[in-house]
Amino acid sequence: MDPILLAVQTLNGLQLGVLLFLVAAGLTLVFGIMDFINLAHGVQYMIGAYFAATFTAVTGSFLLGAALALPAAVLVGVALERVVFRHFYGRDHLDQVLATFGVIFFLTELVRVIWGPTPLSFPVPAWASHSVTLFGGATYPAYRLFIIGGGLAVAAGLYALVARTRFGMLVRAGASNPRMLQALGTDIKRLFLLVFALGAMLAGFAGLMAGPILSVEPSMGDNLLILAFVVIVIGGLGSIQGAFLGALLVGLVDTLGRSFLTDAVKLVLPASAAVDVGPALSSMLIYVLMAAVLIVSPTGLLPAKGATR
Repeated sequence: MDPILLAVQTLNGLQLGVLLFLVAAGLTLVFGIMDFINLAHGVQYMIGAYFAATFTAVTGSFLLGAALALPAAVLVGVALERVVFRHFYGRDHLDQVLATFGVIFFLTELVRVIWGPTPLSFPVPAWASHSVTLFGGATYPAYRLFIIGGGLAVAAGLYALVARTRFGMLVRAGASNPRMLQALGTDIKRLFLLVFALGAMLAGFAGLMAGPILSVEPSMGDNLLILAFVVIVIGGLGSIQGAFLGALLVGLVDTLGRSFLTDAVKLVLPASAAVDVGPALSSMLIYVLMAAVLIVSPTGLLPAKGATR
């Protein structure tokens, strides 16, 4: 195995992992505290990317565009919570799935009407458009390292928010026993709104960070949402630490599996068969990982304390 290729693919896995964490963290808080299934969370990721592309084109600056896109994505999340989602708290999960699925269709078509069906793109900022030399002479794009660093910084800030502040105390209590929290006098609707806003901000941040290296299109959040649900199951419902661990595991397993599994299969199968079997197995690896975790720990690796749902 080429150590340089392994190092590069490991960094790619970490980059995917931090993006997954940003999406999964908000999703696990919403699900863990409110028992609310929000399939439209991937749309927030998409909207963050579209806003970033638009504001970057208008201002000519990635940082200024990101500074405008982030609050815009939060406002969309707050509007969705007030107009749609809060009417489905306490309702059956099937109702929530159908409602949020309808939101996906509505916002996807709205994006097509506003921005058109053609994918958008905006360039990597000039200050991060170079490559960084790694050991052995390998190079790696500086912007991808910026995504990793930015994601880790947000993860650290989010952990401090949840673990060290009064808001975080309410979030942890809500993830463990929301009914008791409400009985003790907490304005649960306000807490729900703040959690939704936080989730929208994290998803929007992931979208604007991923925009310069991906195609900005209406369906860009669909696959990432599926991976985010896998992250939540692996990490544990309502747990920020679990979402972080699960996201890194999924990112690394998915990336390294797609890069090296075919070569590994060639050790036991003919090359012609390995070419077909390897990619098929690599696409299944994260689900095999999820199944293995559930067998060992049905509540995930690091579930929120007291969480039983």
